[in-house]
Amino acid sequence: MLFLLNIFTNAMNNNISTADRVIRFILFTLAIVAFILEWIDGVYAYVLIGLGTVFLLTSLLSFCPIYRVFGWNSARKKKP
Repeated sequence: MLFLLNIFTNAMNNNISTADRVIRFILFTLAIVAFILEWIDGVYAYVLIGLGTVFLLTSLLSFCPIYRVFGWNSARKKKP
């Protein structure tokens, strides 16, 4: 199990800045609030909750797979 965790840790370098993480968390929170207060319903609600969950996971992991595909990085580079 530790081997798999090590693989994922090495493969997922942080590529999201703190500001980006905060914005993603706020978007997740807004999606949940909109769902609970029934501002949205039906398929749109579930799609928004799904996107909000992706935003939450990427903000908690500090890693966005789409950023990696396009070579983007909003995180500060560590000094050697």
